Amino acid sequence: MANGWEQWIRFLGDFLLPVIDIALVLVLIYMVLVVIGERRTLWMVRGLIFLILAAWLSKKLQLQLLGFALDNLVIGSAVAMAFILQAEFRRLLEQIGRGEVLQLFRPANDAMPKPDGVIDELVDAVKELSQNRTGAILILETSRPIDERDFSVPGVKLNAELSRELIQTIFQTSTLLHDGAVLIRASRIVSAGVILPISERMASRQLGTRHRAAMGITERVENCLCVVVSEETGSISVAEKGALNRPLTSSKLKDLLRSRFSQSAEHEAVAPQLRSLGRQLLRRSRRLVMLLLGQADSASRSRK
Repeated sequence: MANGWEQWIRFLGDFLLPVIDIALVLVLIYMVLVVIGERRTLWMVRGLIFLILAAWLSKKLQLQLLGFALDNLVIGSAVAMAFILQAEFRRLLEQIGRGEVLQLFRPANDAMPKPDGVIDELVDAVKELSQNRTGAILILETSRPIDERDFSVPGVKLNAELSRELIQTIFQTSTLLHDGAVLIRASRIVSAGVILPISERMASRQLGTRHRAAMGITERVENCLCVVVSEETGSISVAEKGALNRPLTSSKLKDLLRSRFSQSAEHEAVAPQLRSLGRQLLRRSRRLVMLLLGQADSASRSRK
């Protein structure tokens, strides 16, 4: 009887431990995907997962040279991703450090700006600033809130309702906050006088500090875009992912903002898909465990 129990336990160890190992890896991947949450960066994660699986398979097939090359490629890719997604990984580590592990399984609530009225107010303010050749830079969050540590100086908290008059007042040269940027979240102005990191890219000599600052923050943070009004020419520009779209008319600016904030292509159904995937994996894992337990029970009975 004891011998049968030992064989049954050994059988469970041989089959269940790999299942548990795979399940834990899937849970870790799920946590990372929830933290990242954006469609374009999910492809990077999938690429890294593919490299990891290829490295594991090459070791199983005893392809030593290929396995060595893939191992180093995985390490390099992981370091590159940690650098590119440093804000997301910082959030992951902070929540683990605070013991908020369960929150990692809950997708972050995206604060998408409302296209009705807010964009009209914003475009009207930018148009007036452009006509008066008043320099301005506005940071618009496209999804989850920006970590203030990505700014050189966070600025002054306002938490005020967005309006054309308030934006124009902030950027008047007689005010103390006109030199910095304004951070806009949904329909509210979160802060003003925000100092942004300057881009290291070689830019045109026609571009001033505001344009380089807009390029710098959009290089560092993906979930935002910057609207810039030139003080010298009054031209309107939009920075996104480190690139400038210029010059723009007020009508083109309105069309661009509506196209960004009226549809959520980058975030479409990412969290529901992940939850559906998690439920499918859980159901299949249960079936596999029940199958293994049934095989173990029948094997022990046959030995008796």
